Amino acid sequence: MVNKTSEYTRVNTMPILQVNLLEGRSDEQKEALIEELTAACVKALNAPKESVRVMLNEMPKQNFGIGGHSAKKLGK
Repeated sequence: MVNKTSEYTRVNTMPILQVNLLEGRSDEQKEALIEELTAACVKALNAPKESVRVMLNEMPKQNFGIGGHSAKKLGK
């Protein structure tokens, strides 16, 4: 019988998830997002929880454009 966790570690590198977000979410919301994304990665990839990395990249609303206007100008 093959241990799927050890098989994953031998064959693959750690999953690294990058999420781009507009600024404005609370620390609690970001913690919840990290937890949920990690759980999804463990379930979908059979990755060990300890191997999952999540990077949240927050950007100012002024630095994100939608239809020729910044998200800040559009009130997003």
